[in-house]
Amino acid sequence: MTPETNSVTAPAPADAARRPRSTRIGVVTSSSRDKTIKVTVSYQVRHPKYGKYIRRRTVLHAHDERNECHDGDLVEVMHCRPLSKTKCWRLVRILRAAPRERGGEA
Repeated sequence: MTPETNSVTAPAPADAARRPRSTRIGVVTSSSRDKTIKVTVSYQVRHPKYGKYIRRRTVLHAHDERNECHDGDLVEVMHCRPLSKTKCWRLVRILRAAPRERGGEA
């Protein structure tokens, strides 16, 4: 048996066998809990009869390991395994940080 025809090959990377995970982009509406953020994803759907576009939204609970998100940030989240009863998304990156208020006294 020559090395070229050997049936034993190196294992494929784990990412090659896995399907791409779904991602969503939304705005952080709550970051008060520890390592958890609430992300609102807004979208529009067309009414089947009247044709008018209707605004809809989905609220996702996502895992923020380093507590780096704040209210108003535009973030990208990725679907993952269930982390708690309501949390099955995780933070990928912050796309745009919201302006922060200065905490000084007047």
